[in-house]
Amino acid sequence: MEDDWLIRRHLGSVSVRLMVQRSGKPDVRQTLAIAYDTLLAPNVKACIDASSPVENARFTYKERRHESFDALRVFQVLAASLLCSLMWWHSDYRDVHDRLGLLFFISIFWGVLPSFNAVFTFPQERAIFTRERASGMYTLSSYFMAHVIGSLSMELVLPAAFVTLTYWMVGLRPGLIPFLLTLSVLLLYVLASQGLGLALGAAIMDAKKASTIVTVTMLAFVLTGGYYVNKVPSGMVWMKYVSTTFYCYRLLIAVQYGNGDEILSMVGCEPKGTQGAAKTAGCRFMEEEVIGDIGLWTSVSALFFMFVGYRVLAYLALRRIKL
Repeated sequence: MEDDWLIRRHLGSVSVRLMVQRSGKPDVRQTLAIAYDTLLAPNVKACIDASSPVENARFTYKERRHESFDALRVFQVLAASLLCSLMWWHSDYRDVHDRLGLLFFISIFWGVLPSFNAVFTFPQERAIFTRERASGMYTLSSYFMAHVIGSLSMELVLPAAFVTLTYWMVGLRPGLIPFLLTLSVLLLYVLASQGLGLALGAAIMDAKKASTIVTVTMLAFVLTGGYYVNKVPSGMVWMKYVSTTFYCYRLLIAVQYGNGDEILSMVGCEPKGTQGAAKTAGCRFMEEEVIGDIGLWTSVSALFFMFVGYRVLAYLALRRIKL
């Protein structure tokens, strides 16, 4: 090992001398680059190769935890939770319209925030990533998996805290099971939204352009999320079914109201599909907003597919970067 190091050191010094002889004066930048490639890079690469994916993920966690738990970001989440709690303090189960507004706000907030934060991940590291990968320090798969695994736990802490604080203060459906289902839906939605940001950031690799595109994309997802417009024009229906917001919103409603029979009977409406159902505008509203037109497991499958699919697209986009 010591002999190899001496050989590399000798080769590096020879390269530097040759460069000085050719140009007449030393080039500091090239000298440092050659010294790094011959002396430091092999040792760093050996350490990286010897480390496991878990160790790489742990290192990524330590590097990014200050960014993920930035004081401003924590304040933003806590402020949103406090505002929700004050606006919907112990809301009534029968105030369907108010509760739907709360559920859709949660869908908007936790769709925009993770996607917008994630879109800067790869563009900000492009220069370092390109240089280190070109020197053979690590493979693309190692770099990508370290980012994905290392950021999972950090990205889930704040939404979990948000749900824990907000759920009980606004008086959503009582019980541990509904709470855990709501938490699970939101965490899956956050991961899917984060994947969208990673995919757009990796595909565009320009922070300013990528942030603009992700903003427009999330705006389209919000408009077709099912709260503002129920009867989407035929030419725009496809956008509704690729919207992460739409699936999260439908799942949150399903956790609170189930198949809708209970709330329909409480407001004096007949169950959907029975004779005399939806005779009034209020009953039609209940059927359209609460029951919906998509199955529970379809929504879960769609969010899980987006969680995986967006990360695959991000990986493929990174592969096309020329070294």
